[in-house]
Amino acid sequence: MRVPLHPDFLRLPVAHRALHDAGARRPENSLPAIRAAIREGYAIEIDLQPSADGEAMVFHDDVLDRLTYETGPINARTKDELQRIRVRSSAEPIPTFRQVLDEVAGQVPLLVEIKDQSGNMGPTNGLLEAATAAALQGYGGPVAVMSFNPSSVEHMQRLAPQIARGLTTYPFPRDHFPEDIGPEMEAHRQSLAAIADYDHVGASFISHLWRDLDNPRVAELKAQGAAILCWTIRSAEDEAQARQVAENVTFEGYMADRT
Repeated sequence: MRVPLHPDFLRLPVAHRALHDAGARRPENSLPAIRAAIREGYAIEIDLQPSADGEAMVFHDDVLDRLTYETGPINARTKDELQRIRVRSSAEPIPTFRQVLDEVAGQVPLLVEIKDQSGNMGPTNGLLEAATAAALQGYGGPVAVMSFNPSSVEHMQRLAPQIARGLTTYPFPRDHFPEDIGPEMEAHRQSLAAIADYDHVGASFISHLWRDLDNPRVAELKAQGAAILCWTIRSAEDEAQARQVAENVTFEGYMADRT
C-alpha cells in the first residue's frame, strides 16, 4: 500500500535538521531548533540513530564527536547516558524521538530520516526501524519516514504501513565507494542510483539531491505520480532553480519563503 504525503509536506518548506543556527544556540536536530521551526511555521526534517538499548535518538552522526563534547559511537551509549550529553551550542541534551514527537505534537509536518545502520545501504536488523514505529504509534500529526537505505524503508512498510514512506536519493557516484567494491556491491550501487526500489518499498515520494534534479529517473518518477522533494538548499536563488522540478525543498542557512 502506497501512502501519500500529507499536503502540508508540499506546502511548507522543510527545515533541514530543524531550524538550526549554532550561533543562536539552536544546533541541528536539537529541541531549540525544533521549537524555532514550529514558531516560524516550517515543516521539520530530523535524523534518527539508535541508542545502545534500542531507543530512537534524534541525532545525525553515528559518532558523538562533531556535535557534542563526548566521543565515540552513539550506539554505544544507553538512552539515559545520551540524555545526559549536551549538544554543542545548546543547554539541552540529545533528544529522544519520543520527546521530539511530544514537542511537535502535530503543529507542523515532520519528515523523519532513518540513518543507515548497515554501513553500505544493505540489509539492516530492523531494530532502529522497530523503535521508530513504536514511537510513532498513536501520533496524529503529519509525518513521513525516509532513508537512503531501501532496507530501512522496507522495514517501515511492514512495521508502520499507515505512515507515508520515501527514499532519500542521489546519484551514488562510483568514487564514493571503495576501489575494490566488487561486482555484487557495484550492482547494489547501481540499483541505489537508479532508485530501483521505489515501487518495491511502497514509496510515495523521494527527497533527491537538488543539483541532480535533472536526472531522467526523477522525471520518470514524477510522471508516475511520485512527490518530489529535494535536499539541501542553502539560498533563495538555489531554491528558485530547484523548484522548477521539485515540489518542495529542504533548506538550511536562510529563511525559505513560506508564501
